[in-house]
Amino acid sequence: MNSSRLLTSLATTNELAELFSDQCILVAFLQFESALARAQAKLGMIPQSAADAIGRAAVPEGFDVQALARDARISASIAIPLVKALTARVAAGDQSAASFVHWGSTSQDAVDTAMSLLLSRAKAIFERDDAHLSKSLRALSDRHAGTIMLARTILQPALPTTFGYKVAGWYAGVKRSWRRLAPSFGEAVTLQFGGAAGTLAAYGQQGTALATALGKELNLPVASAPWHTQRDRVAALVAHCGIYTGAHGKIARDITLLMQQEVSEVAEAGSGSSAMPNKRNPAGCVLAIAAATRMPGLVATCLSAMVQEHERAAGAWQAEWPVVADALQTTGSALAGVITALDGLTVYPERMRANIEATQGVIFAEKVRMLVQAKLGRQAAERLLAEAAREARETARPFRQILGARPEIVRLLTAEQLDNLDRLEDYLGAAEEFRKKLLED
Repeated sequence: MNSSRLLTSLATTNELAELFSDQCILVAFLQFESALARAQAKLGMIPQSAADAIGRAAVPEGFDVQALARDARISASIAIPLVKALTARVAAGDQSAASFVHWGSTSQDAVDTAMSLLLSRAKAIFERDDAHLSKSLRALSDRHAGTIMLARTILQPALPTTFGYKVAGWYAGVKRSWRRLAPSFGEAVTLQFGGAAGTLAAYGQQGTALATALGKELNLPVASAPWHTQRDRVAALVAHCGIYTGAHGKIARDITLLMQQEVSEVAEAGSGSSAMPNKRNPAGCVLAIAAATRMPGLVATCLSAMVQEHERAAGAWQAEWPVVADALQTTGSALAGVITALDGLTVYPERMRANIEATQGVIFAEKVRMLVQAKLGRQAAERLLAEAAREARETARPFRQILGARPEIVRLLTAEQLDNLDRLEDYLGAAEEFRKKLLED
């Protein structure tokens, strides 16, 4: 277990923390080294006996992770002490095979490819959880297609809308950002194999054949050329993780606001308080908002790390992979938090209706203005309706009743228009049409 699991528990999930654990990183690195030896043996570059010896030694048991981490700081490379330790283990069983460990490769080949292997596994986790979330959001939207609530602009009551329409907006934001993120995984999950300077010169005329064979061994696509200092694929992955995480943060922010005692229109199952037994905290949403708060800095670091020197970076690449691992875990934490919130979400339609009624009908001022401004004039209509809305708020009398006492309004409206002034179903506009379109996107 990583020593920082308690500190980072709010920024990851158990599954992703395990994926990016020391053990899994070590396994991925050893996969690269043993696959490289197998591919070289198949092409006759090294003896089969050497590849077999390397394969036997390339198992994670027995490696001193703390020593490897300490030595990595000395060499500014994780791969250098790993290759040294693996070479020693191979030599202990077959001295003649030891010289073929990591043969012709470079440190960045091993680390970048190991991370690509981990990213491939991370993508499968995201695909599963995104499908779960999408299904939940669609079902929630359909279930509440006719549940009327207040729309709120700048945190103030606006017009009637439906909860189903709001949820469809959440769904569409997640769906659009996932459609960008999923292909960026495919581009980033790529074999890195270029040798010392990205030319594979150590292999003579067999370099590209070896790259193809190694890609097949690891089930990784082979890029058209090594990408040691071309980090656009990695940066794009993290940038799209940032957008995807932001879409989840939006959902979480809305739920937390709707869950406030003063609003009480929805509630996630949440958790209790360490001090106040009466509280129910929106724990899942809190994790998602924390993730969305953290992600912009991680994205910025990866974008900064694109500026690398010539054929090998002095610092930018070394800064990148820890941030990528953090970004993936942070994104997964946001996704898991929103799933938790939605899976235990309770919706209170009666409270939504009560909050609308508490406005005394002033939310229909726009409707009245559209009916009277052609004859009354826009400025005069707005002044009159603002005064009526203020009176409704101050006296707690219905807006419709106050307007009915104003002759300048009554003479411009029919009795039917005045009676149906605050009928919610009549002022939803294209909400249902938009809801369906969002779910079809």
